[in-house]
Order: sequence, then C-alpha cells, then structure tokens
Amino acid sequence: MSQFILDDFNLEAAERRLCNEALNRAGNIVGAAQLLGITRHAMKRRIIKLRIEWPRRTAPPTTLP
Repeated sequence: MSQFILDDFNLEAAERRLCNEALNRAGNIVGAAQLLGITRHAMKRRIIKLRIEWPRRTAPPTTLP
C-alpha cells in the first residue's frame, strides 16, 4: 500500500485526492469503492459531491473526411 502526504488539513481536498487515486487505480467505480471500503452508491455520491470528472474524458474522436 502506498502513502501520500497531504498538503494541508482540508478534508474535502483529501477526500477528492483519495477518490481520484482509487478511481485511477481501479479504473471503474465498483473497484474504486472496494478499495475505499464503501459501496458503489456511496462512491457515486462522492463523485457528484466532489465534482470529479468520471468517466475521464479522452481525446475527442477523429472524424473521417
């Protein structure tokens, strides 16, 4: 398990950072929720509350001429 150091004691920023890290590692909401020990529904609520962009936007699709 890796560790990271918080820049300050901002609880919302810490929660956002943990949620983002879990989403990046798991690649999906269910896996991220399992990493954090919460339900999928609770993870979804946190994504909305913290305004986390999910699913991650990728490069726009190219159009054929």
